[in-house]
Amino acid sequence: MKPEQSIREAYVEASSFLSAHHVMEPESNSRLLLEWVLGLEGSAFYMAMFEPFPYDKQSLWQEVIMRKVSGEPAQYIIGEQEFYGERFIVTPAVLIPRPETELLVEAIVKIGQRLMVEREDQSPVVCADIGTGSGAIALTIARMCPTWQVWASDISPDALAVAKQNSIQQQTPISWHEGNLLEPFAGQHIDILVSNPPYIPDADILALQPEVKDYEPMTALAGGPDGLGPYRMMMTQLALLPALPKVIGFELGIGQAQDVADMVRVAGYEHIEIIADLAGIERHVIGIKES
Repeated sequence: MKPEQSIREAYVEASSFLSAHHVMEPESNSRLLLEWVLGLEGSAFYMAMFEPFPYDKQSLWQEVIMRKVSGEPAQYIIGEQEFYGERFIVTPAVLIPRPETELLVEAIVKIGQRLMVEREDQSPVVCADIGTGSGAIALTIARMCPTWQVWASDISPDALAVAKQNSIQQQTPISWHEGNLLEPFAGQHIDILVSNPPYIPDADILALQPEVKDYEPMTALAGGPDGLGPYRMMMTQLALLPALPKVIGFELGIGQAQDVADMVRVAGYEHIEIIADLAGIERHVIGIKES
């Protein structure tokens, strides 16, 4: 960058540089990184646009832009990602939370709140998040439904360490469990089971964007030959529970909705809902046990 330029000039220059190197969404990446480097956001960021770029921040700014050009996700560079209005710590040990997952959380909370009203006793709803990663789903549900008992599992101790950091940062207690999918909850009663498992078919991994396949954890991406392996395993592991959860909700990959819906139906769920994302792509399956 030039020795003397405004923040706006640095932003425009970086956006053009990222675009020239075929980085997707160069403007939004530049803004995210620039806000982090300057410690500014929102209106404060825009108000500072015509101020001189701080000399003591120039080295860091050039460093993060080069890291982004190399393919590293901006969220890993700054160490956080926003999800449902809350900032989550993210590291290469966890998948970066995506906006479409917020729709799954909303659906689970809505159905779960209805379940609370309908149940005869006053015991709290027990919700288990399987393959929690950063804890985004579990912690968001726990904040939205403070009377629920929320549990979360992950096979990766490194992922659980990040999730626990987020729990402390957000002052939201969760019962964390290390293990493979439902195994940590064997013998436990669960009312709601929710999961965003790995669902990318193995053959499609190499076609993913470099910042995904080269940086995000493969254990959170690869779902076996057809991407449906984790769903099949969870359907089998339902036998570990004393009874089927009243509600089961999954995020899934493009084109997998009908296959996953069939699995959930065969498992004993009479009512199936398929939820599309904002682009109209079917991304979530919810199963509700009527009896």
